[in-house]
Amino acid sequence: MAMTMTQKILAAHSGKESVSAGELILADLDLVLGNDITSPVAIKEFRKLAKDSVFDKNKVTMVMDHFAPNKDIKAAEQCKMCRDFCNENDITHFYDVGEMGIEHALLPEKGLVSAGNVVIGADSHTCTYGALGAFSTGVGSTDMACGMATGKAWFKVPSAIKFNLTGSLRRYVSGKDVILHIIGKIGVDGALYRSMEFTGEGLSSLTMADRLCIANMAIEAGAKNGIFEVDGITLEYIREHGGAEPVIYKADPHAEYDEIIDIDLSGIEPTVAFPHLPENAKTFSEIGEVKIDQVVIGSCTNGRLEDLIAAAEIMKGHKCAKNVRVIVIPATQQIYLDAMEMGLIRTFIECGAVVSTPTCGPCLGGYMGILAAGERAVATTNRNFVGRMGHPESEVYLASPATAAASAVTGRITSPWEVMGV
Repeated sequence: MAMTMTQKILAAHSGKESVSAGELILADLDLVLGNDITSPVAIKEFRKLAKDSVFDKNKVTMVMDHFAPNKDIKAAEQCKMCRDFCNENDITHFYDVGEMGIEHALLPEKGLVSAGNVVIGADSHTCTYGALGAFSTGVGSTDMACGMATGKAWFKVPSAIKFNLTGSLRRYVSGKDVILHIIGKIGVDGALYRSMEFTGEGLSSLTMADRLCIANMAIEAGAKNGIFEVDGITLEYIREHGGAEPVIYKADPHAEYDEIIDIDLSGIEPTVAFPHLPENAKTFSEIGEVKIDQVVIGSCTNGRLEDLIAAAEIMKGHKCAKNVRVIVIPATQQIYLDAMEMGLIRTFIECGAVVSTPTCGPCLGGYMGILAAGERAVATTNRNFVGRMGHPESEVYLASPATAAASAVTGRITSPWEVMGV
């Protein structure tokens, strides 16, 4: 039976020669992930299973990133529960303040995910790791608990949409613009419980940061997972970060897809998703004067070094617009250090931005960037639902780091092409 990339990975991890869409399988897990919000619930469920320890101390990881450094007493207690559990179980990959980063940037950086893996995480954006040719998906905390206990999880095998990428991205256009364009095209439920599989000669123009961003937002189209065909760029990244030996799965030539969608990367323009859904994608020919109060550059979607470089190039020599608060959040400690050594932190501060320790903070309306009623923010985050970043009467506009930086300088939603004279 011909299979997609995702189906091949799931077949291999369930001990089957083949699987088909809609089939229920029990698959072995290579990694189980939780954070400071979801792990405490999973820990409580795990204790009900009366297990002496997790199935493999090297294949369970917890990252304190949502409300860490702790914003209040409840956040401190949640992190303490995770810390104590990981100490009890001698968890190898526990990341706390000083070592932590935003989980979906940190795990690839640490080499904890490789091509061909099956990864679950009690966070919806666990689909990020499909950029590395892995099957990765978000689950609930109860599934996380069972995964920690048994090293297995149940899945319904998804059908797939194939995205055939051609052409090359233009200057100041990035993976964020690509995924906003796609979600604008198919809608927030356009890939519901399906695999979004990316292939084609256009892959060569996408950096790993682009791919991680695109896979990260597959969930915003309702997808079970997003996954990229493994190529030389993937393999080089895995080698550089000390990942396990990759296992490469390519879709069969006659694999069955629900749809095949052609995307010409050279035709994609800087794109912004207007409130209150990621599918409300607009290019600048459709955007009028939209004044803003805040810019956030960071998150598991766009807080990588390449994202900071793109933002700094546009902000260098400029000042943030009056009355616009600009918050820059490197996604990991290593990214922070690299950005500092490259002079990017100085650029941001001289422009008038503040630079934060790695945290998810403002993305989910947690802290460090909460919006008041009537305020508008341009953010490189992944969701712009009602009240996502604070008051229910505030507005979030999703954009790339380049667009966010351009908007920070002008005080209105602005194309990087305008600021850089492209």
